[in-house]
Amino acid sequence: MPESTIQSVLTLATLGLISQRPMTGYDLRKVFTTTPMWHFSSSPGAIYPALQRLENSGLIKGIVEGQDTLRPKRVYTLTKDGRQLLEQWLEQPVTQDDVIRRRDDLVLRFTFMGNILGREKTLSYLKELLMQLKSYIPSLQEHLDTARTTESPYDAFAIEHGIEMYQVYIRWAKHVIDRLEEN
Repeated sequence: MPESTIQSVLTLATLGLISQRPMTGYDLRKVFTTTPMWHFSSSPGAIYPALQRLENSGLIKGIVEGQDTLRPKRVYTLTKDGRQLLEQWLEQPVTQDDVIRRRDDLVLRFTFMGNILGREKTLSYLKELLMQLKSYIPSLQEHLDTARTTESPYDAFAIEHGIEMYQVYIRWAKHVIDRLEEN
């Protein structure tokens, strides 16, 4: 399987969505258009070729339903290889680089994790995420302290924004951990 197929966030989002229920290309477009997942892609020029690549790679299987109707549709399901790839992605450790460069991907992983890996692995993931988030803030604080000594206050304001955003992620992770541990 080509490396680019594995690393595409659109690919992983698509596999995650199809893991929840069989879907058509139209179903995927609708999710990408009408939910916060819009930034992954709602373009038919991206979704349909991605589905074709995934099917050619053996990660999903499409079956045409309603061939005898005016509107036949191709419904995709996850294959064993597709589920295995999805699980491998979900089980990856959270790294500092993920926290710095791929925060949205981390939330996307969480979205699919509970139904695929279960509550305990999801809790472990969230605790690992929380640890990485907390460990990154001190370096941002150092940058803020340095930025405050420059002539322009805008650098400091931008870094303050970054710190606030990480603190939001921390509050969210703590909240979800607390809620999951209540059960």
